[in-house]
Amino acid sequence: MGDRVAAVIPAAGVGSRLGTATGTAEPKALRLLGGRSLLQWSVDPLSPLVDQLAVAVAPPYVVTTREMLSEARPTVTVMPGGSTRQDSVRVCLAQIDLDVSIVLVHDTARPLVPPAVVQRVLAALRAGAEAVVPVVPVIDSLRRTRRGADDGSLDRDTVRAVQTPQGFQKDLLLRAHATAAGRDLPDDASMVEQLGIAVTQVAGSELSFKVTRPLDLVLAEAVVAERTAAVQQ
Repeated sequence: MGDRVAAVIPAAGVGSRLGTATGTAEPKALRLLGGRSLLQWSVDPLSPLVDQLAVAVAPPYVVTTREMLSEARPTVTVMPGGSTRQDSVRVCLAQIDLDVSIVLVHDTARPLVPPAVVQRVLAALRAGAEAVVPVVPVIDSLRRTRRGADDGSLDRDTVRAVQTPQGFQKDLLLRAHATAAGRDLPDDASMVEQLGIAVTQVAGSELSFKVTRPLDLVLAEAVVAERTAAVQQ
């Protein structure tokens, strides 16, 4: 098997927290940021570094998404997603070429990931890691809750916030999804952990924040505006 890389983006979610608050029913992936969809922004840092791209979207938006990504390179395979994120990733994995050895799984809700983060994930995988996640320190104080009651503080130095893209050796990810079928796990790294495989951490970026609420979109717009101004100078 060669050193070819594929990236999959499960983008079939509604994004109810963002949509309800902003008065729109369109999928989060198609929300505009600086005149382009979140999905287009999410593809940007992956395109120069991968050999294959697969995206799963809500069935009514397959044609629209294909047109939107028609100029992306490598050519993006767009297909109907499943009812859950896990299902959508599995649908994408079924389209990955046999000679691909590394798979990245990225969230369209993180549209501003710097290419350097993607490069760090890939470098760790090529150095022998089986599963890799980008992480950043947690800056807020944390407290546990149990049955709605306070259950003490949590040392934030012992935890990290996980971002995407998460990266995996392809055969491992396929096995993890087969094993996790029907189980509700938060992400692909969690599925791999269920197999007893260690997950490697690399440095993420504060720019890889998740666009979930209206305030996140405001921050993303500010970042894009600053980038645009810098290019025009």
